[in-house]
Amino acid sequence: MFTFLLVVQAIIAALLVAVILMQKSEGGGLGVGGSPAGLMSARGAADFLTRSTTVLATIFVTLSIVMAVIASVRHAPSDIDTSLVRQAPATQNAPAPTGNADPLGGVASNAASAPASNGAVPLAN
Repeated sequence: MFTFLLVVQAIIAALLVAVILMQKSEGGGLGVGGSPAGLMSARGAADFLTRSTTVLATIFVTLSIVMAVIASVRHAPSDIDTSLVRQAPATQNAPAPTGNADPLGGVASNAASAPASNGAVPLAN
């Protein structure tokens, strides 16, 4: 249903652009100024292009609201999936490091240290 409404929305948008581009430019914003047969006169208001623009714009806005409601109902909030949450590793009682402590948890030395017992890769100094 949503895909169908999306296609209809795109067609209405294309028609709206075409109708707007076919209208005569009055030279004034929102029909102000220009000829007496502008937007505010009886003849301009009854014009086919003006009426079709109003109808297409109303349908476009209405369809936008309907699609927003459908999208919000379809994607209702659900429970948070916690199946991929990492578990904290079990703490080991290791002796306190002596000398200059490395901020990454090892003991600083001039030579590269052996890999840690937990499989971590040591950093080069």
